[in-house]
Amino acid sequence: MDYQQDFDFENRIVDAHEIPEDNLEIETDNPLRPRKLEDYIGQEKVKENLKIYIEAALQRGEPLDHVLLYGPPGLGKTTLSQIIANELGVNIRITSGPAIEKPGDLAAILTNLNEGDVLFIDEIHRLNRSVEEILYPAMEDFAIDIITGKGQMAASYHLPLPKFTLVGATTRAGQLTAPLRDRFGVTLRLELYSPEELSTIINRSANILGIEIDSDGSLEMASRSRGTPRIANRFLKRVRDFAQVLNDGKISFEIARTALDKMEIDELGLDQNDRRMLESMIKFYNGGPVGLETLAAAIGEEAVTIEDVYEPYLMQIGFLQRTPRGRCVTAEGYRHLGYEFGGTASQQTLF
Repeated sequence: MDYQQDFDFENRIVDAHEIPEDNLEIETDNPLRPRKLEDYIGQEKVKENLKIYIEAALQRGEPLDHVLLYGPPGLGKTTLSQIIANELGVNIRITSGPAIEKPGDLAAILTNLNEGDVLFIDEIHRLNRSVEEILYPAMEDFAIDIITGKGQMAASYHLPLPKFTLVGATTRAGQLTAPLRDRFGVTLRLELYSPEELSTIINRSANILGIEIDSDGSLEMASRSRGTPRIANRFLKRVRDFAQVLNDGKISFEIARTALDKMEIDELGLDQNDRRMLESMIKFYNGGPVGLETLAAAIGEEAVTIEDVYEPYLMQIGFLQRTPRGRCVTAEGYRHLGYEFGGTASQQTLF
């Protein structure tokens, strides 16, 4: 079997990162995103605390303190930032760390904010260091210092800013610098969703999109969605196609299972790429340990893609381990793929 083909990162339906297709239901916005905190499903601890912080800020007539949202991709950090702005009754400006290349780019964004507005910076851990230096006084003192000219013609201007709320989102909180992290007054971690919570999200999305679905069908999709709402909504749109052709548009348990099986998504949400990576480790390297670069060469993928896309979920469900000597497939991973754990490659047999 050729393990270097079919590894298409950009088109993986189980990839939790956002793709353009996720927002195609309407030109200007995604109707599946809730607008109010009460409509936001799951993350109960986060919602409970955030509701208090927002209400207190409104009562004092002050902007909400800066908020840091962190956790795996696809859990609703962008949605939550939009809800924060809506609950505060202010506008929101959305950008991302990589998009702000120069200090002047950030200065232009900050000076165009109105009093109390929310500035959302996604992937804030990827901010350029020079840009980050400008952000410190903006967050702390609501002012920035701009230097114009060079040499003897250089001049410094102290520019006051309207009081605003910065909402930063990151999937890698550990990569934030300590000075930036310390300037956030509110830090909230988003957790993976339970199948029951995802089933509720799927039912809500189906109602918005006008899709007929039963509870067993939504739960079947939810159980394979890797605890991630973005993947659950993506499944809903694809399973809808099967239901339309095979079952007069209604999504039942049988239709959901058939559709996901045809898309090669197993009962734990692993796709063919996940399984091929694990199988290549078992068949070619005795289950590990195998180095990251060696594994990347064996399956024809970039090492960074393995680290950022494949490994996190496989480690969360206990199928993969990182050791000082390399990556290893666990006994649970062996069993899920139908292999006996232990022995040499020639001794691996299917159950």
